[in-house]
Amino acid sequence: MDERQARVGFAALSQETRLRIVRLLVQAGPDGLASGAIAEAVGVSASNVSFHLKDLEGSGLIAARRAARSIIYAADYRALRGLVEFLMEDCCAGHPEICAPAPGGAGCGPAEGRAAEHV
Repeated sequence: MDERQARVGFAALSQETRLRIVRLLVQAGPDGLASGAIAEAVGVSASNVSFHLKDLEGSGLIAARRAARSIIYAADYRALRGLVEFLMEDCCAGHPEICAPAPGGAGCGPAEGRAAEHV
């Protein structure tokens, strides 16, 4: 990922609703969600969510596909991983153990540690 792509990705995530949408789609997995379900889950109107989905899709952080009469949106895990790796690329001033991958593959899948935080 180059610097321009990173700026576009971070700009897209800098808005509260778009950040909530991406987090929701990450949780939804590769099957994704229809725009109506996304609007309901994040508490915005259909036209508002459509605006944000278009921006996120343009940034490359999510992808859309048609399924019958619905458009399904899903997180682009490769792009999101690229954004994180961009930040960590020159990491840690010679201390690579600080930047070692998180257990369980950078936070994907069940997170025992995160569950314990909410107890």
